[in-house]
Parts: sequence; structure tokens; C-alpha cells
Amino acid sequence: MYAQFAYGYAIIPRMTNKVYIIGHRNPDTDSVVAAAAYARLKQLLGKTEYVAARAGHLAPQTEYIFKRFKVEPPVYIPDLVPKTEYYMSDKYVSVDENVSLWKAVDKMISTNSSVLPIINVDGTYQGLLNYNAFALNSYKLLNPKRGDIFLASLHLIEKTLNATPIVEFDPDDYFNCRIMIGDDDVQTFSKLLEEHKSENIVVITGDRDDIQRACIEAHVKALIITRDYIVKKELRDLAKENKVSILSGHDSTAATATLIEYSSPVSAMADKNILPVHASDSVQKIRPLLAKSTSRCLPVVDDDYKVIGIISESDLLHEANIQVILVDHNEPQQAVEGIDHYVIQEIIDHHKISTFSTKTPITFINRPVGSTSTIIANLYHENHVSIPKDIAALLLCGILSDTLILQSATVTDIDVTTAEYLSSITELDIKELGNDIIKSGSHIGGRTSKEVIHQDMKDYTEGKISYTVSQIEVDSTTEIMERKKEFLEQLEAERKGGGKLFHALLVTDITKLSSIMLLASEQSFESLMNFPKRAEHVYYMKDIVSRKKQLIPLLTEIVGQIEG
Repeated sequence: MYAQFAYGYAIIPRMTNKVYIIGHRNPDTDSVVAAAAYARLKQLLGKTEYVAARAGHLAPQTEYIFKRFKVEPPVYIPDLVPKTEYYMSDKYVSVDENVSLWKAVDKMISTNSSVLPIINVDGTYQGLLNYNAFALNSYKLLNPKRGDIFLASLHLIEKTLNATPIVEFDPDDYFNCRIMIGDDDVQTFSKLLEEHKSENIVVITGDRDDIQRACIEAHVKALIITRDYIVKKELRDLAKENKVSILSGHDSTAATATLIEYSSPVSAMADKNILPVHASDSVQKIRPLLAKSTSRCLPVVDDDYKVIGIISESDLLHEANIQVILVDHNEPQQAVEGIDHYVIQEIIDHHKISTFSTKTPITFINRPVGSTSTIIANLYHENHVSIPKDIAALLLCGILSDTLILQSATVTDIDVTTAEYLSSITELDIKELGNDIIKSGSHIGGRTSKEVIHQDMKDYTEGKISYTVSQIEVDSTTEIMERKKEFLEQLEAERKGGGKLFHALLVTDITKLSSIMLLASEQSFESLMNFPKRAEHVYYMKDIVSRKKQLIPLLTEIVGQIEG
């Protein structure tokens, strides 16, 4: 995004809306890979607003894959709770703190802006000019008891009056300016100059040689000659000698006296009590702040306190400036928090269809295959786009990870054909690569039970009952069994904390293609379990490796008995 600067103003264009392509919470490899690969496809089709995102930290296996193939992982978005940045307008006009009040107000009117953020040279927020602040300061300027003293510089006076410097000293220096009108007889006016000789006097006068001379001899700060009257050479020379600036203006003395009051820098007239909000602030937090703001608008700043937009109460009535595409899930409880506030463009998944509802018709692709990565790879083919080699490597890893190297019960002929095609593009051996990525995620040494449980964790709902199932693939269940007490305690803490019927951890042995299941549950549920026990709350799950296709149907059947 680029700013166009002219005459001290920055006009910021409207930025393109973003569409986040995002997987489920506690994302596994397939979820993260699908988001990254589908975002790349969209970008290759010329749709630059699409951004790959993830709703959780990378699991060790996923991190290994992205590092190995040198691909930047999707951006981490912990939640999509409505934030200022999703509703703010980035089409705004800001003004430099050294611009005159007159020019700033003129810019407000010409751009139809209700507020004007005031910034310094590096874009840092300094204050806000709104019509309320302008009205209050106008009263101060016009108040006869004020004493005609205000902050100004000769440069700002020139710009405000559109005056021409004849003789000029230190034009950019600010000073407290006292305005005097040179329309008395010269004796009376000289006495006034003497009374205020310690002040920075700026005298406005017309074709009065005697007043001009008196001012120059009194060493006033500046002399403003109205109606383009010509100053004699001898007076110009005397002004240079006495270091008195002379400006030549076009307007009458009365008009000049009115306009000059607005040559103060806008920063001196701004409302500095209006604090900005941050782009990351929640809408819930800023609503009361907007209600207290006179203009019902607030400036938005980034972490460096630089202005990046304006947020108003009316902005909150519009759709957010982001939309989403969901990959590898379609159940609301698995989606990133806050998803219900945004337009969902598409859902691409390979799980059972939930009762997900959307505001508008969408593209919904749901195919009975072993991996969402399989679907994404075939979408490249359907769109006649060649798969970049790095993306092909990621997609192959996604398929092998989600299907246990094509050995899971969820594997289809489409998965196998797609994996072989990706292998030919990348020149990667399926078996060798599969073993590498499975091993990269199977080590639990040095990791807490919470980290392991959260690595690949999904929530489910059946009627009024909710439960959670986590899964990890290992090359031996020995360490899990040695630490079963720690894992069972963590599962129970997670279950109670989430108000779930049960929380299970499926530990899949990739060398034996079977699993054990650690279970923390209410007694009413566990009493219905009829799987072989390995230990208290630990069950042997022969030939079960797929959470989606094998375990969840079994657990759903038992949950149905509880509901009955």
C-alpha cells in the first residue's frame, strides 16, 4: 500500500480485501498444507487477495515439512474475533502537524472528511482535527479577550495568506505571534510598539510609509503589506539591516487580519485528548470509545503508533473487509473462533458433513478421499495450472501424513494415483518420504503431555453431547504407556475444563498399524466400552489407525447409547 503525499497531506487508497484460507483448530499437516497449496493456486490464477492461514501452532511434523521444502508456513491467526482492522476504512486523509490550520480545514472540506488525523514526518499519530475541535479553537481565535497571541511561523503565514516574501529571516521558526494593525497615526502607533517591544510583533498595514518605517525601526518580527503595495527600496534595505521580515499580501487589511489567525500549525489546534485505537483491538473494546467520541470516529494506529486508518460507528454496520475459505473441516466447533462473523466463500473437506450454515450460497467441495491435500492437488488439474515443485512436495506430504503412507482405511484409488503423480513431479520416493515425515512427528520425548494432546485435537458434537479426540502417530507406544498417568491426568483436566463427556487420545503405532486409546470420561460412558484393556483407562484398538473413518463411528455409536 502506497501513500501519495502532496502539500503536506497523505491520501491513502483503499486496500484490497483479504480472503483467509484456513484449516481447523489444532491443525494437523493435511490442514496446513491444504491451506498453503490452495492459496498458491488462487494466487497463480491472479487472485492476490487470498492468504494462507492456520488456526494453531505448527505440529513438529508440519514444521519439519515446511522447513525441509523451504516454504513459508501459513500466517498464524489464533482467532477471528471481530477486530478493528477487519472493519476500519483505510481510505483516509491525514495531515502533517506543520500544516496551517487554514490548509487543514480546507482539506477536510475538499475531501468531505469528518476527521483529520494529524501526524508527524514519520506518520506517528499526534492528534485529531474534527469540526468540534475546529469550532472551539475558532472561538479562541476570535475571542477579543485572548490578546491576539498565537503560535505561528513566517512560512505558515505566507502559505495561509498566499503572500510573497520580500525580506525574510528564519521563516520556519515557530514563535508566539502578536498581531497589530498599523492604521493609527504614527505617534500613537509608535507608543503601542514601545509598549509591546518585548513581544514578537507582526504588523499588518497598507500603503503607509511612516508606519512601515516605525515598525522597521522598532525591530518588529515581521511586516505584512496588504493589497500588493510596493515597499520603497530604502525601507527594504533598512529592514534587511534590522532583520525585519517583510511579506507582500494580496488581500485587504481586514481580510488579512482575519486569515492570519489561521496560520497556526494544525497541531496546536488539534484535539489531543482523543486517543487512537489499535488495529488489533476487538470491536467489543472500541464500541464504547466510539460512542464517547464527538465525531463517532477514531484514528487507527499500528504497533509503531503510525496511523493506518479510520474507524467509525457506521463502519461496524458493514460486512468485514475479510472473508474466509475453510479447508479440511466443516464443523463449527472445529473452526477458528469467531468464524460466524464473516462470509464463508468455500469449504473444501473430506470429512462427514456437519450442520454448518452460511449466510450466502457457497462452493462446497466434499469428497470421500483420504486427504484434503488430494482434493487440492486435483483442483490444480481442474484449473489447468501446473503444480509448482515445492507445493507438489507439500501436497505429497499432506497425503502421506493423513493416510499413514497410504495404509489407512481411508485411502482411495484417487489418493494413490495423486500421490504417485506428485512423486513423479518431485522425484521423491513415497515410502522413504512417508517414513521421514511420520518419524518427524512421532517423537514425544521432551514434550509435555499437553503439547502432545493438542498436536492434533478435534472436538465433536452429537446432539447435545460434545467430546474430544486427539491423535498422535508413534513408532512405539512404550513411552506413552510409561507416562500414561501424566497423560490421563491431562486428558481429565482438558475434559473437565471443556465440559466434555470424554476426551480420548488415540496413539497409533505406525509399525503395527494398530492403536491404543487413553480415555478420560464420565463413568457412564466408560462403562459402555467393550474394547480390550491394556491398563486402567487404556484400551487396545486392533487394526484401528483412522480417527475419522474407524474410531469416530465406534465412539458415536456409544454416545448414541448415552443419549438414548
